[in-house]
Amino acid sequence: MTKKIIIAIDGFSSTGKSTLAKQLANHLGYIYVDTGAMYRAVAYFAMQHGYISKDFFDKDLLIQSLNSIKLQFKYNQNLAFAEMFLNDENVEQQIRTIEVSSFVSRVAEISEVRAMLVQQQQEMGTESGIVMDGRDIGTVVFPEAELKIFMTASASTRAQRRYEELVSKNPDITFDEVLQNVEERDYIDTHRDDSPLVKADDAVEIDNSYLTISEQFEIVLELVSEII
Repeated sequence: MTKKIIIAIDGFSSTGKSTLAKQLANHLGYIYVDTGAMYRAVAYFAMQHGYISKDFFDKDLLIQSLNSIKLQFKYNQNLAFAEMFLNDENVEQQIRTIEVSSFVSRVAEISEVRAMLVQQQQEMGTESGIVMDGRDIGTVVFPEAELKIFMTASASTRAQRRYEELVSKNPDITFDEVLQNVEERDYIDTHRDDSPLVKADDAVEIDNSYLTISEQFEIVLELVSEII
């Protein structure tokens, strides 16, 4: 019988980590966990409760409220992936906005938030056959993962992808605004004290600036095949 493994996909924002992870999970029959959605949901919770805004962030209030945050992934058969639920409310659409994107890295800096979510993520992976993407999966959540991928691309390439994704929902958004958000998130993610974004020593780096989605998938699928 083919053995099941843990696949950890880390990398910068808008490198297509989730797209690749969903493809792999669907192809292999694995469970997919979008850890970025979990951090986005916490950021959205903070926004809802007035804990964070452009020039204000009460970290202590958010930390005190962590016990009242319930996160669940619920599989949507029509969409063929699991959607994010925050306290039993489907927030999949709400957490994908540029506003949430502008706050999520600041929320992810908080050690207490990371500790809570890492514990939940590790519990999800108690059995193999899982694909998980994020910023610290191969370094913190699953350092023992059999396959670790680190994804990167130029900031301008990533901003263009993100802009094309957002402009249909928000026609007023500008490319420069999205590029600034990408660069700010890169800085925060790589400079935070707790679990900064770094490539694991044994991770395979993939720069997909000039790769198609299918080319990228084939490269990683070959890596998976070598292991299993």
